[in-house]
Amino acid sequence: MSTALIKLNTAKLPTPTSSEEAYIQAVNQIPVLDAEEELDLAKRYHDQGDVDAARQLVMSHLRFVVHIARGYRGYGLALGDLIQEGNIGLMKAVKRFDPDVGVRLVSFAVHWIRAEIHEFILRNWRIVKVATTKAQRKLFFNLRSAKKNLGWLTNDEVEAVAKDLGVKPETVLEMESRLSGQDIGFDPLVNDEDEDGRIHSPAAFLEDRRFDPAELAESDDWEQHQDGTLYTALEKLDDRSQQILRGRWLEEERQTLQELAERYGVSAERIRQLENNAIKKLRSAVASA
Repeated sequence: MSTALIKLNTAKLPTPTSSEEAYIQAVNQIPVLDAEEELDLAKRYHDQGDVDAARQLVMSHLRFVVHIARGYRGYGLALGDLIQEGNIGLMKAVKRFDPDVGVRLVSFAVHWIRAEIHEFILRNWRIVKVATTKAQRKLFFNLRSAKKNLGWLTNDEVEAVAKDLGVKPETVLEMESRLSGQDIGFDPLVNDEDEDGRIHSPAAFLEDRRFDPAELAESDDWEQHQDGTLYTALEKLDDRSQQILRGRWLEEERQTLQELAERYGVSAERIRQLENNAIKKLRSAVASA
């Protein structure tokens, strides 16, 4: 094993979140493997499951992750977070890398590094997800890059982007609208009012009043009033009508029309008529109360 590889065994690096500059300087000091060294390590991990070989492959390619992550700094996310996600992609690439294919690891790992960074950006760039399908994700990154120079797209540009990316023009317009929108803070900002003095933040109109004491007391009084009115009206009905309504609606085990018909010696249709008449009388009594 070369001296460069021996040094990788004892290298202690800061995490990207502790000090970005120190981390970048440290990874840039790790020697890049030549093709022969890389192939030897890859075969050791692929054929023998040598975890130390895999770690050395990852360590020697950390500088490439930094280079790729820097290309995504325009999304307002911390570079350290982007590097961490890219490192996850690198480790996934090392795990799946087949040394017998005949390509260098860096060429194979680019896809996995970018995929993890893309996923991280889509999860964190906005409160509301702007891209969920594969086509939308592809469009998100391509369209955002294009809009840096184009501004709002013309119809011809929309058609061109849609054709180039294999999506519908409507999808391009929808994504352009999402990219142009801004997240709204839940809590109101200072002076966050319009000319009429109204506040438009969600906190102003999403108030939860379910447990407001005044609201609960009013609701309880209203329910008691309704119940009292209903039972007062019920007592004014004849005994048979009361028993039919109680059996049909107020008892835990409700009775069927046929059961009541057999009880009173009439048809089920007659029970239904009596029930409807009784309900009409109740409604009239409650409405006039």
